[in-house]
Amino acid sequence: MADKFYITTPIYYVNAEPHIGSAYTTIAADVLARYYRYAGVPTYFLTGTDEHGQKIAAAAAAAGREPADFVREMAAKFSSTWDSLGIAPDDFIRTEEDRHKQGVAVFIKALRKSGKLFEGEYEGLYCVGHEAFITENDLDAAGLCPDHKTKPEKLKEKNWFFKLSDYQEILEKKIKNGDLIIGPESRKNEVLAFLKEGLADVAISRPNVKWGIPLPWDGMQTIYVWVEALCNYITALGYPDGEKFKKFWPAEIQLVGKDIIRFHCVIWPALLDAVGLPWPKEIFAHGFFTIDGQKISKSLGNAVDPNELVAKYGSDAVRYFLMREIPFGQDGDFSRAKLQARYESDLANGLGNLFSRLTTMIAQNLDGLIPDIVGSPRDFDEVDGLIRELKFHEALARIWEEISWANKYIDQTKPWEAAKKNPVLFREVISNLVALLYEVAKKLAPFMPETCEKIRSALSADRIIKAQPLFPRLDE
Repeated sequence: MADKFYITTPIYYVNAEPHIGSAYTTIAADVLARYYRYAGVPTYFLTGTDEHGQKIAAAAAAAGREPADFVREMAAKFSSTWDSLGIAPDDFIRTEEDRHKQGVAVFIKALRKSGKLFEGEYEGLYCVGHEAFITENDLDAAGLCPDHKTKPEKLKEKNWFFKLSDYQEILEKKIKNGDLIIGPESRKNEVLAFLKEGLADVAISRPNVKWGIPLPWDGMQTIYVWVEALCNYITALGYPDGEKFKKFWPAEIQLVGKDIIRFHCVIWPALLDAVGLPWPKEIFAHGFFTIDGQKISKSLGNAVDPNELVAKYGSDAVRYFLMREIPFGQDGDFSRAKLQARYESDLANGLGNLFSRLTTMIAQNLDGLIPDIVGSPRDFDEVDGLIRELKFHEALARIWEEISWANKYIDQTKPWEAAKKNPVLFREVISNLVALLYEVAKKLAPFMPETCEKIRSALSADRIIKAQPLFPRLDE
């Protein structure tokens, strides 16, 4: 077990409201953070919002808002959405905060001092959607950005550049020997293939983009949004000399979407190397969602608001579904029909039914008093390793094997009959079930904290009463 655990999500662009994809990443990070906290490991979990750049300024203008007001309101929506999903970060960083701006200024000056910056001119294609320069090879057959279906702008501008080309060899070496772990393996191979093509130097500043952090030595330029956004992982800790920075950097794992692995697996470690900072230990990229088999798009209007799902199903049901349904790291499909089916079969009829049956039998036959508990009749400690390996769907499947076993155990032993005919057997069965349910609640807590607290609270009461359903029946 690690002696400390620092985990981050990407900071989310505030040009649009939180959606199921950003919720997926942040829930996964919360699961890991809770797991390590429960294990007694000093843990720090960071998420936040990315609030600068041309795209944000355009979104604010479209909404008829000043950028500062717009990003503040949008950041609050992200924070409240995470609250509704039971996500408990240790910090929520906003790139418009002074602590971030101050840390970025220190970092960019250190970068210049390293000798790895130079002034130059760039001519090429720029995708506003990505806030990034792209090449002809990145375009689709129609000459459009394949992700945004927009024609990139042709730009010629004076910038400050970072000598990324100097880091080709060290990046390949450290990724291949595991000094920087990239997961899953397919993403590692993707990064290595990108490196094999050769690295070009990259712009770290933009002229004519007013909504951003000024370059300290050139007031006509702002720091390229991707560079300053990456710095959030250290500015939130108080870089360069904050106590949290000294304690928690480097990160044990940084979770990202697969669309931003080049920034995180190539540019970010190179920037850190230039200023003499250690690299994160692991970067893990998850896949994308489709909705009912279709790509999420504004034109289809099929984006899913996590808050609507929570209002109907509750936060733990949404957390469970997202972590159970799709192997973390792979692409997957979301549908309300699948969520409803999981809610009914796994939660209401599975865990909820077990909890209801057990508390009812204790209340009715033992005057609400739990018999002595010797220990769980089942062993499923492998769940811990599966969580650490980010195999969340396998961990949950293993827990549900025990829930299914417990419900079958009740059917086979028929404790309602033993309560009258064989009190000793009845108490043994109840003891086994209580011990098992305690263990289930312990293993399940990182995924479903609210539900597990209800279970623990009910089972630790002076007298057990027939509990309210954990997962009430819902209409389709």
